[in-house]
Amino acid sequence: MNILEVILKINPNAKASVIDNDINQITWYEDTTPISKADIEAQFPAVELDNAMKELRAKRDRLIAETDYLALSDQTLSAEMSTYRQALRDITNGITTVEQANNVTWPTKP
Repeated sequence: MNILEVILKINPNAKASVIDNDINQITWYEDTTPISKADIEAQFPAVELDNAMKELRAKRDRLIAETDYLALSDQTLSAEMSTYRQALRDITNGITTVEQANNVTWPTKP
């Protein structure tokens, strides 16, 4: 967990530095109101989910891009490929936990 990433999730305008990613070694700058350790720690699950979803979307986007050439106007997209691409687009629906994001069942490419 990157402490500075959590701080910026709470306050995107925060100016701070963190030594060795240690929550006890935060220096606040430019009149940034310090955020309590408890408030920072409370955001850990949200940032972990954000990161897991970024990874999930990156893989999903790569898999869709691998089949984009099949969806060009001069190509006829098979029903199976259309279903596969839609399943990829829908893969993030309903995911609310890191565990769900990390354990997605990927559709099989036809």
